[in-house]
Amino acid sequence: MNHGYVKLYRKVMDSFVWTNPNMYKLWSLCLMKASHERRKFLFNGKEIWLNSGEFVTGRDAITFEMNKGAKREHQVNSASVWRWLKKFESEQMLNIKSTTKYSVISINNWDEYQGSEQQVNINRTTSEQQVNTNKNDKNDKNEKNNNNNNSEHPAELVQKLYGKFPTGILQGELSRWVQEWPREMICFAIQTSFDYGKELSSLKPYINRILDNWRINKIDNLEKAIEANNQFKNRTNKPIQNANYSSRKIVRSEPIPNWMNEEQSEPVLSPERQAEIDAKLQNYLNQKKNKKE
Repeated sequence: MNHGYVKLYRKVMDSFVWTNPNMYKLWSLCLMKASHERRKFLFNGKEIWLNSGEFVTGRDAITFEMNKGAKREHQVNSASVWRWLKKFESEQMLNIKSTTKYSVISINNWDEYQGSEQQVNINRTTSEQQVNTNKNDKNDKNEKNNNNNNSEHPAELVQKLYGKFPTGILQGELSRWVQEWPREMICFAIQTSFDYGKELSSLKPYINRILDNWRINKIDNLEKAIEANNQFKNRTNKPIQNANYSSRKIVRSEPIPNWMNEEQSEPVLSPERQAEIDAKLQNYLNQKKNKKE
């Protein structure tokens, strides 16, 4: 999705979208994700036909794209992203058709605003209408591995997040990872590692553990990876039910006697008893004084 362009109109500055940087970013993302022609799109193992101006996504998937490369303090949650999308829909900027697995989002008036200069090789044959990853591309492409060619390279994301371009062993690992996995999945693994507070020095072993987990659980696309990560976060956020004995707080179950809750007061001495104590103390002090003399 790094190729091609969309047209942005100045009147967006008069819209409510302009007043909120996150909403503006989300609207721009919708425009850039929308297909420029009728095509098939493979989402979570299912083939979906998209018309121009449409794209398929999920709540978690589009939230990940919103947060990719952003510092933790600038990231937004999926509830906010979906609320903004529903706001766009109520303002008749787009339509959302949701299923239990995905949502197809259609940009209203797409052809009017984006299609007037569309010149996508009118001689394209039916055989070229192949299942492909969704990219907002006004150029005709016949490249292999379009998913990797049109997505951000993981090394660029590392530089964005950590402020340093990967070198040495990590650079070699990144090259190896993108040979086996789609770039978007490696970028997700990098972003997840960063979100969990992993330093650049521990990035390689941590991502290798993520990839091993994906292999074991047959996670082979971004949507499954996002779902697995959400399940992991839900598990780790739950209170531990079977903690070991040393970490459990002991709670007394037997009734507590009333005297334990009563305030303890100092005993009151009678004048005679107080005089007796004072006399003994004075006698003790006199004896010590005589010994010194």
